[in-house]
Amino acid sequence: MIEEPYRWVEAIANRREYIETQLAPGSPIAALSFRDGILFLTVGRARQKLFEIYDRIAMGAIGHPGDIERLRMAAIELASTEGFTRSAADVSLRRLAFYSLSPLLKTAFEQVYGAPYLARMIFAEVGATPADDLFLRVEYDGAIAAAGSAADAKPPGFSVIGGTARGTELMEELLRREHDSSSTLKAALKVALDAWSVGSMARREPAVGENPSRETLRQEREKELQSATVEAGLLERAGTSAIRYRQMSAEELQEMTSA
Repeated sequence: MIEEPYRWVEAIANRREYIETQLAPGSPIAALSFRDGILFLTVGRARQKLFEIYDRIAMGAIGHPGDIERLRMAAIELASTEGFTRSAADVSLRRLAFYSLSPLLKTAFEQVYGAPYLARMIFAEVGATPADDLFLRVEYDGAIAAAGSAADAKPPGFSVIGGTARGTELMEELLRREHDSSSTLKAALKVALDAWSVGSMARREPAVGENPSRETLRQEREKELQSATVEAGLLERAGTSAIRYRQMSAEELQEMTSA
């Protein structure tokens, strides 16, 4: 009888270690507020990693493509059902994450004889002003982290996910220094690219320093972009339609980052 709880705890620990190993190679994702909305940015080689979920809500994810798709469809269905039975204004990221996705992920993770979700996600909901934007990081075990810490006087206006804890930490440190929620899209893109670059470096170099130079980050980015492309999406703060999300085109990205 004594051994059964111990075996469950040991199985959970082994499961966590396995999932972290699977997520480690994932390309980081940064989401940050700027004057006119929220920017999502990552770099990938083939598959899409940024998605619209509902009118003012978007998602980015790293992990197994099949699991990401299942979670994306679950989030869309939950949000659409809420919008249909109540109203579009009643659909909120907090309800979606805390009362629907988190229990789903927690249950799958703790049922040790079933397959867990191999995915780490970042969600954002655009508000009327940058101060109203909401960011949530949702883990494979159902844990949810809001942007910033409980000690923050105000939310920092960004959130990131990486394959490793070190990569996530370095990205957050850079954004705390350089991110400005009142900046233009062009400025936000450059900061997001730097954040992605430092997170990418941490995938291969766990001992990377806390403050890589801009030249080091540029070299890292140029090397990665030889075989990958930038993927970016916007949640626009103002618009003529209820749907605020759009993907940035390659031409738009080139124009914004060339100078």
